[in-house]
Amino acid sequence: MDLKFFLGIAVAVALIFFAAAFYSALPKNPGVSQDRDTLYQVSTIDALMQGSFDGTEPVGTTLKHGDFGIGTFDGLDGEMIVLDGKIYQAKADGRVYAVPDSATTPFATVTYFSTDIVDKTDRRMNYSELSSALAKKLPTRNMVYAVKVHGTFPVMKVRAIPKQQEPYPMLSNASQSQSVYTYTNATGTIVGFYTPVLFEGLNVPGYHLHFISDDRNTGWHILDMTADAGTTVEYDITQGFAMTLPTSGTFTGVDLSQNLSAALAKVER
Repeated sequence: MDLKFFLGIAVAVALIFFAAAFYSALPKNPGVSQDRDTLYQVSTIDALMQGSFDGTEPVGTTLKHGDFGIGTFDGLDGEMIVLDGKIYQAKADGRVYAVPDSATTPFATVTYFSTDIVDKTDRRMNYSELSSALAKKLPTRNMVYAVKVHGTFPVMKVRAIPKQQEPYPMLSNASQSQSVYTYTNATGTIVGFYTPVLFEGLNVPGYHLHFISDDRNTGWHILDMTADAGTTVEYDITQGFAMTLPTSGTFTGVDLSQNLSAALAKVER
């Protein structure tokens, strides 16, 4: 064997060691998704509409895909709010609870929040007015946006549905027993998403927003609210999408061929 062969081997080995050293120096968080611009979703909204309330994924697993998001818990037991990497459960009893990683979810959406767009309200608006005004300012309505709003809200009307028992009802029936709370001058964070119409059947088209107070004592799904002029709204453009579907439980028996958009609109508001 000649000298060139040995030199070639030496160079190849050196490159391998260099690549290994470079890779090992990169920051890593084992078990955490490295794609931070992806909306990660558990199950579909139409399955939830039809009573697929079985928790199928531990929330500890869900949190490996994002530090910001919303959803619900096994048996439809309250509203999920994920903020700054922590997960909260706002129950129908009017209290907010910390959640162990072992708790399960039948439906959730999370991402890693990083601000791409900042906007401000130009007048006092209720939920419908705010949703309409902000949607008009989006660069395109064909993308997913994570939405975060922090401030003091003159009116915050929210709800949570009590835990359901099997056999599970339709979501429209379960929502008839919801607890509704109205707060004045509530300071906290609105957490949620804007999803385009192409997500119909998968998620809630338009805005789907939850609220949690700064003291973490109040929260839930927003039914109505008032935001003052000058309230700052942050958007994270989320161009990727990943979904995991349950392989057991009530999900496997639901009919996902139906158009439930009208029923969903009534449940959401």
